[in-house]
Amino acid sequence: MLLDVSKVAGLGLRPRTSDDRSFLASVYASTRADELARTNWDEAQVAAFLDFQFDAQDRHYTTNYPTCAFYVIEHDGTPCGRLYLDLWPSEARVVDISLLPRYRGRGIGSQLLEGIIAQAARHGVPVSIHVERENPALRLYERLGFEVIEEKGVHLLMRRALSV
Repeated sequence: MLLDVSKVAGLGLRPRTSDDRSFLASVYASTRADELARTNWDEAQVAAFLDFQFDAQDRHYTTNYPTCAFYVIEHDGTPCGRLYLDLWPSEARVVDISLLPRYRGRGIGSQLLEGIIAQAARHGVPVSIHVERENPALRLYERLGFEVIEEKGVHLLMRRALSV
């Protein structure tokens, strides 16, 4: 199942490459900005922490999701986020979806998730995603019909069933 975003004006996906590391690290950093603003770390400490955490997360994803497709999301040809999608026989797992702040709240994430949901439904499988309890995107997932099926500390596993 290949995600088709061709019907969404200005939106594109392309496989990530090694040249995308800096961009993808900046997307990751943007997801941690509010949390890190509450620390009293200097810029060097924040940069070192983010670099270490980005590498650890990337290793985790590539090790634990060996069949995952790693995409760069583009809007009008400009990289604006990342989508990591793993397709299993019984489920489509959104491993990660993140947008740079200036692209959030513009419907891009909704359009991508709706496309994933529609294609997964055509294949007869539900869609799942992990999300942190405090992530503002939780409201979007709930609006799209995702429900919490498992709680693991600060993370929730949500699933969007076929019949929603």
